[in-house]
Amino acid sequence: MARPSLPPGLAPAALGLCLAACFYPADRGRLLEMQVDRISVQNERLDQKLTDADQKLSSTLPKVEEKLGQMTKALESLDKAARRSDADIGIQLQKAMEDMQQLRGQVETYLHRIDALEQGLKQIQQDMDKKLAALQGEEAAKQAEAQKRAEQVKRPDTPKEMLELADGKAKAGDLPLARQLYAELLKKWPKHELAAQSEFGLAETYFAESKCEDALAHYGTVLKEYARSPNVPNALLHASECFRKLKMTDASRDALMELVKNHPKSDAAKAAKTKLAELDKAAKKGGKK
Repeated sequence: MARPSLPPGLAPAALGLCLAACFYPADRGRLLEMQVDRISVQNERLDQKLTDADQKLSSTLPKVEEKLGQMTKALESLDKAARRSDADIGIQLQKAMEDMQQLRGQVETYLHRIDALEQGLKQIQQDMDKKLAALQGEEAAKQAEAQKRAEQVKRPDTPKEMLELADGKAKAGDLPLARQLYAELLKKWPKHELAAQSEFGLAETYFAESKCEDALAHYGTVLKEYARSPNVPNALLHASECFRKLKMTDASRDALMELVKNHPKSDAAKAAKTKLAELDKAAKKGGKK
């Protein structure tokens, strides 16, 4: 059987295609496949990014809508406030002015009261200063007079005679002069055995005039510096009385209890027991009230 022949014009073209197919390199084919794969991967990534963007947009839209709702409400509130009538604003302004006037009146009242109190305190202070000056002047006059009398008194040469002189002045009621003589004895013979008695006598001159603070200072010296002095019991007893006058009940009781405990056989201890009983009785009455 005879093989069909191609038309004369197509033979060269078919021959060219066959030659081209035979000579197309294999590497260029693989390169083309890689490019196709790369394009596919990029398309997949683009699809994923589009999917992510769509999800983010879907989650963001409700928040945007919520914010828009809030802004809408805020605008509505502002609109209502803007539409408030002038009458309402006038009423509120009038009330605010009335409140301010009321507060101003209260402040003026308080300022007036404070001024009155300051004036009263100032007057009290002036009166106290005058009284204190008068007392100081009186005390200074007594001291000056005592100093003048003391200069006229001949000083003994021995501690015993000096103490007797001071005791005599104290018994006679010349307490300022007695104080000065006791003080001179202590200054001249500070280590003498009669110094304790002189210190006690000095405290007694203040006690006689109810100058409790000064008396307690000297009673304290007797108790601290001359603990074995026979004057200690009476110093405790009179110190207790001074504490009582100063409204220091606990300190007064403590002094009495120390007296009874450490000097139980003294006459002062007997008086202390009586005073303790009185304090206990007063305490019970106070407790019942």
